[in-house]
Amino acid sequence: MSEKDPASALRGIDPRGPRFGAAITAALLLVVIALGLGGAADPSPELGARVAQPAFVLLAVATALFAWGAAAGIARHPYGWLFRRLIRPRLAPPRELEDPRPPTFAQGMGLVVAAAGLLLQLFAVPYGLVAAAALAFVAAYLNAAFGYCIGCQVYLLLIRLRGRRTAIGS
Repeated sequence: MSEKDPASALRGIDPRGPRFGAAITAALLLVVIALGLGGAADPSPELGARVAQPAFVLLAVATALFAWGAAAGIARHPYGWLFRRLIRPRLAPPRELEDPRPPTFAQGMGLVVAAAGLLLQLFAVPYGLVAAAALAFVAAYLNAAFGYCIGCQVYLLLIRLRGRRTAIGS
């Protein structure tokens, strides 16, 4: 059953899983930022040189992981698999389950931000890659450390606005 099916949303996910994934993502993005600030993301005049930089490669990996989470759903993300196999068996059951749609939407937002950083680097925008990685890092860190998911909040806001628009139009 797909995570985007209503029955799957009713089943829910352990809210600690996305936080675990956010911690890994935050660490990865912190490395991207450090490499970028260390000069590894300075735009070179040659496209091949810009693409071969370690910060670009790592941000491309993060972008691919965001794409995986956005397309396949948060429950099918590699970090979700790691959480279910290695971490969750050692924890008490969660107090409540979470709808997987908001964290999946948040993965899509991460995809957009990370892809923008890659594009900025491709177009030789100085520190564009670092700025995008920093934005994504802040979001991942807030989720990992405090359980505050910016993408989830945007998802809920959009749902409320859609509901309001439907109520006004009827």
